[in-house]
Parts: sequence; structure tokens; C-alpha cells
Amino acid sequence: MRRLIHILGILCLVACSQPEVVQTETTENNWYRPEVDLGQLFIDIQMSQIFPDSKTFVDCTPIKQPSKIIEEYNVLKDSEDFDMLRFVKANFRIPEENSTGQKLDNDPDLGTHLINHWDFLTRNNDSISYPSTLFALPKDYVVPGGRFREIYYWDSYFTMLGLMASEREDLAVNMVDNFAYLIDEIGFIPNGNRTYYLGRSQPPFFSSMVMLLGEKSGLDSIVKYIPQLEREYDFWMDGANSVGIGNPINHVVMMEDSVILNRYWDKFDTPRPESYREDVELAEHAEDKNLLYRNVRAAAASGWDFSTRWFKDPEKFESIITTEIIPVDLNCLLYQTELAISQLAAQKGDKAKSDTFKQKAAIRKDAILKYCWNPKEGYFTDYIFTESKFSPYITAAGNFPLYYGLATQGQADAQAIVMEKNLLSPGGLVTTKFDSKQQWDSPNGWAPLQWIAIKGFEKYGSTDLSYQIADRWLGVNEKVYANTGKMMEKYNVMDTTLLAGGGEYPTQDGFGWTNGVALAIIKDLQIPEMDTTLVLK
Repeated sequence: MRRLIHILGILCLVACSQPEVVQTETTENNWYRPEVDLGQLFIDIQMSQIFPDSKTFVDCTPIKQPSKIIEEYNVLKDSEDFDMLRFVKANFRIPEENSTGQKLDNDPDLGTHLINHWDFLTRNNDSISYPSTLFALPKDYVVPGGRFREIYYWDSYFTMLGLMASEREDLAVNMVDNFAYLIDEIGFIPNGNRTYYLGRSQPPFFSSMVMLLGEKSGLDSIVKYIPQLEREYDFWMDGANSVGIGNPINHVVMMEDSVILNRYWDKFDTPRPESYREDVELAEHAEDKNLLYRNVRAAAASGWDFSTRWFKDPEKFESIITTEIIPVDLNCLLYQTELAISQLAAQKGDKAKSDTFKQKAAIRKDAILKYCWNPKEGYFTDYIFTESKFSPYITAAGNFPLYYGLATQGQADAQAIVMEKNLLSPGGLVTTKFDSKQQWDSPNGWAPLQWIAIKGFEKYGSTDLSYQIADRWLGVNEKVYANTGKMMEKYNVMDTTLLAGGGEYPTQDGFGWTNGVALAIIKDLQIPEMDTTLVLK
């Protein structure tokens, strides 16, 4: 392992060129939404299971106007020899299967693979002809890999950590500029740059991305993003002026002491187009199907799709209550957004705005400590506002208050004990304690949550625990890579002899945020016995 780190340190000093920028335009007039434009045909295709992955069809591109395809379908569908797959192939361009990205002959070790793989995961700036579910972006960007053929919001922060460590600041800047573009054009950053994600965002890491660039190039270089930071903040706070206790609006919830906190939300209450059949089958026996769909979509907006974290009964998916929960991670991210706007406004000389957002951050911090610090558990948890009680689940999301510096030293020390007892595993941190067969539960661990914990505990002086998480996580990364030649979306951290599983789709490889976190750990964390003279500069 240490030899690989030495090699990685040398190989990362690579030159890079700035990609050409092609300006494109995304307007509502050319949005293609297959669930709307195709109507019953869309439902029939998704329920037919002609593709093992429901996402495949919504990524297909019609080769003629949808209205013409519908006309043809209505004529042919009742014929004896009608074949749905043949019909789809005749009328839609099927997305190509992404290569697995298995290591190449010139990738003798993990370090070389991670550096070379950025080019493999980079997509050229888009020029898209109607109809397509893909939003055109003005600059090149990095996708996660596998079935994820588009940019994803919260993935990109962790990808950017690795890009900065690899001296690929050009791509990191592109990522932020693309997200700023989406805010300008759509009003928020969607889950991904697809029309079927128009109802929701993801954990709001935009301010963290912007500040990451500022660490390298200085605050003066990033004050230009203040308008987009404020507009995204307005999206998350929409309804704050009219919300009341017991009457949440969109993402905002007024607590019993009249303080406003946030929840995950999706503006639609219908089956997700990219998982249509799965959602319909889940809701088959639900008393309120639309409420169930809303909660499923809100969980997708959290990035944790899916986890017992959102379930009232850990054994029943249909007990999902995402919209009734104040998530600790989301509110820490919005605290960070408020601080970032305050800091950048001060840098620009706007004292009034700086003071306003500083006060907002202070109010939110106090509220997080009140509603998310569970003194009985000695741990940060979510809060179920509809029942005025702490969530009973110990999850890796509880480390966000440490990452963003909200916790007291005593809270951080207590949290370290609880987390080590409940979540620390042979391969790093498990996401939750429950083995529910959902992918954001045991036995799986995920790169972003490792990074949040590693840096959070390091910030509060628990360096031994931080080192353990980092070393164990890198160990399972290297082990799986040695056996498969791939970096994975998630890992089995309970039994490192097995691959991860669970969820709505097979485990994906590639993989953007795993690569980014591995590189960031190696660069930024001083692991014992590591010869840091050869680590990335």
C-alpha cells in the first residue's frame, strides 16, 4: 500500500490543458420529458421490463418526433407479432453501455489508474439536438461512471477533491462553472443534468465547491459566484416567509420555537421516471401512493437512495417518511452556505450582506445543536419534526457537524466513542447499523462519508480514529482494485472479501467520488508511517 502511495505521489505531477469551451443554451422550450411527451407509451415501456435497468430508457433519444412514435405505436401495439424491444430499438437511440474502465496495460498500479481515469470519466461540453433528456452544459465535466452518464450534484464535490489533488484545477473550475450555469438557467442545481431530475436537487455542496477553489486561488477569484450562491440559497429557503409551525413548505420547516430548518423535498409526487416500475410496484398496496412517491423522491434528493435512515420501520420500505425529517447533513450544508456568502460578501466589501448571513448561520448553528445533538446517544442524529423527537438511527450523516465545525469539543469526543462502537468496520465506516438490503445501509461504506468523518475527527483532534478510517478505507479500495482492476461506487466494509450490494441497480464501477476521495486522503491526511515527502504537493 505504501509503495503505491509513493508512486501515486510522483505520477500526480502531471500537466493538463484547458479544454475548449463551446457555448450552448438550455431552455424549457427544448426540454424532452419522456414521461410527459410519450404518455402511455412511456408507462408501457417502463413496465415491460425490456431493460434490466429502468434508467436505460429515459436516457434513450427518440430518432423522430415523440408524437410520430406514439402514432406508430398505437397502430402496431395490438398486432400479434408486436415486440416492444424491437419497437424501441427502431424508434430510439439506445445509450451505449459505458466501458467498465478496467485498468489498462499502462496502469500498473492504483495510483496510475486514478490519474489516467479522469480522462476516461470526462465528457465533452454538450451540443444537444432536441429531443434529449440531457441538459447541455457549456464546459467539460466529470461523470461518476457506469450507468451514471451525466453530472451529479453532490458527487462532484468529492470528485473535485481528487481533481485538485491531481492538479486538474481546470476541470474543477469547469465543474463549478457548469453548476453556476445550471443555477442561472434553471434556478437551482438539479440532482443531475437530466430533465427527469427537474423536481429535486441533492445535498447542496455548491458553496463547499466554490470555497474549495478559493483555497487554491484566493477569495477574490470566487466572489463572482455570490449571485449563484444566493440564488441557490433562495431555492432551498423558498417559502420561508410564509411557513408556519406544523405547515412546512417545500424544503423549509418551522420548528416549535419558530426557527426555520430544512428538509429534503421533491416538487413531484409521482413515480420517478428513471425508476418508474420500481416505484409503482412499491406503492401497489400503499394507502396514499402520492405521499409515498413524494417521500421516495425526497430520499433520492438526499443522495441516500435508499436507507433505513428514512424508514419509520427499518424492515419496511413503504414506511418511508423522508419529508418528516430534519436531516443533520442538509442543515450543516446550508450553514456552510450561509457562512460562505457572509465571507465572500465581506471580501467584496458588502458589510450589510455579510452581517445578515453571519447572523443566519449563527441561528442555524444553535438550532442544529438543539435539534440534532442527541444527548442520550451522545451523537448527532436527524430529528423527526412531526413527532418532536430524535431519530433512533446512528448513521454516518452525524459526522457533518464535525466536518463543518459546529460541534463542541465535548460533543466531538462523545461522538467518536459512539461512532467507533457502532460504525467503524474492517473496511472503514459502515453507513448505518442495519442490514436492510438497501445500498445506503450495512454492510456498505461510501467514499463521501469516509471523507466527512476523516476530516471531521481530524479537526477535533481525534487523529487516531481519523487515521484508522483512512487506512482501512484505502485498504479496501486497493484490495478490490487488485482483484478486479476497478474502483467501485461503494464497498462492503463489514466483510472486505465480498463486494458491496443492495439497492435498485448493480454496483457500479468507475468511479468519480471514490477516485476523488482516495486521492484527497493521500494528499491531505498525514497517515502514520507515510513518507509524506513523496505525497502530492
